[in-house]
Amino acid sequence: MTDGLHRVREIAMLLPEAEERTSHGQPTFFVAGKQFAQFRADHHGDALTVVCVRTSGADEQAMLLDAAPDVYRKPAYLGPSGWVSIDLSGSDVDWTLVEDRIARSWELAAPRRLLEAGGR
Repeated sequence: MTDGLHRVREIAMLLPEAEERTSHGQPTFFVAGKQFAQFRADHHGDALTVVCVRTSGADEQAMLLDAAPDVYRKPAYLGPSGWVSIDLSGSDVDWTLVEDRIARSWELAAPRRLLEAGGR
């Protein structure tokens, strides 16, 4: 778990104006006050270690869930808003995919001024 959180934190905090705060007891990453990633370990006893990230909406969420059900899940509480969680369990985590999804989530939450300035 600690390694997963360390890696997620390292990826998220490299993004412009990212900040970390605790939200609902979980390490959560924000840009301009909007949440873009949340690390969860055994959230409400589910025995999973995941990072939750934004998608562009229900269509992208459904596509990801259908295309890779072993990687993506619909997370509790955030799922109805179009978020997905990425499984960080095991030794075969695709950290390039995790990095890309966290960065994409940041782009969906970031204010226009950051995106126009070149974003990430």
